[in-house]
Amino acid sequence: MLEKLFHIRAQGSSVRTEILAGFTTFLTMSAILFVNPDILAAAGMDHGAVFVATCLAGAIGCLLMGLLANYPIGQGPGMGINAFFAFGLVKGMGLPWETALGAVFLSGILFILVSLFKVREWFVNAIPACLKHSISAGVGLFISLIALQQAGIVVASPDTMLALGPLGTPSVLLAAFGFLLMVVLDRRGVPGAIIIGILTVTAISVALGYTPYGGIVSAPPSLAPTFLKADILAALHPAVLGVVLSFFLMSLFETSGTLIAIAERGNFLDKDGHLPRLKRALLADSTAISAGALLGTSSTTSYIESTTGIAAGGRTGLAAVVIAGLFIAALVFAPLAAMVPGYATAPALLYVAILMLRSLTHLEWDELTETAPAIACITTMAFTFSIADGIAFGAITYVITKLATGQGKQLSLPIVVIAGLFIARYLFL
Repeated sequence: MLEKLFHIRAQGSSVRTEILAGFTTFLTMSAILFVNPDILAAAGMDHGAVFVATCLAGAIGCLLMGLLANYPIGQGPGMGINAFFAFGLVKGMGLPWETALGAVFLSGILFILVSLFKVREWFVNAIPACLKHSISAGVGLFISLIALQQAGIVVASPDTMLALGPLGTPSVLLAAFGFLLMVVLDRRGVPGAIIIGILTVTAISVALGYTPYGGIVSAPPSLAPTFLKADILAALHPAVLGVVLSFFLMSLFETSGTLIAIAERGNFLDKDGHLPRLKRALLADSTAISAGALLGTSSTTSYIESTTGIAAGGRTGLAAVVIAGLFIAALVFAPLAAMVPGYATAPALLYVAILMLRSLTHLEWDELTETAPAIACITTMAFTFSIADGIAFGAITYVITKLATGQGKQLSLPIVVIAGLFIARYLFL
């Protein structure tokens, strides 16, 4: 049955290798089990329910990826997108978290339609490269500020807006230790550097009495506080449609970029450089986004950490199915997730921010009409706590600078439409 479903021998693999690959990928991406509930709890959502939703959304995404697309790619709520959800929309814009979940659901439906009608490639290619890179870097800078605030390294100041916090506090010292530990472990090639860092800081915090011990395993918490609480009608309000578009663009670019990177690492591309069964992979991803929103979590996405499982020999969807099974098994670790303090997950956010800021290296620094929109996007995201406004400022700046410098021929219809919609939003909504 496994051979019929996954064509394991044809891919030069074995059941044992695929299982090992699934365990390897899960270990490297399992930090989301602790980080996601901690971040979304800041938006007022129930920590236990979000933990369950995280496990189930990851399991659904991995199952779909494995069974539909037959790729060893792990899925789970996206790091960075969850910070946008909690700090940008709910705490920043004042949206109810139910409305924000509705926006996630609608973005998933839009993603499904784009995938079904084969316009994804046209849409992605039409968005300028500088904005694709700036969205990733902007989210990175955005979550780095959140990480420093959660750790207590950066605090509010009435004079300078931001200032250095007291560095001798336990939270700062433990967060700094956790971050350095993750960097060192990753540099030495240790799998699961992020989760090891989170659990080590948590264990030290419990041992020193800063965090009360709450147990390791128990029956899963109730999903009821978040299940089917997405307010889809509220998300259809014109003032919120820009948020839907932001979620859609972030998911589209992140998923596309991640799939390409994973495909190159696993030699999955065909002779023309295309990814076979791309449509199925995108459908798995987009369906998981909407399913996760109904369960009670921010957007799911493909994880670049899947390359660790590929390096361990994973070649088929069986590895993804194994990851799904591990997500289900993780449901009993809710007490452990509840014990993880914010200063244990803050280093993980800062670590991820570094990875996302790498995209700055791809900008054309000698062409100001490319870098100015990118910097407008990045800085607006970080300093207004709004990824939606960052994308808007970047798109508007790009269109205006290209038109004003006589480079209008470089503009595509989608970016002009997107900029026009954002301008209309600021002027009339």
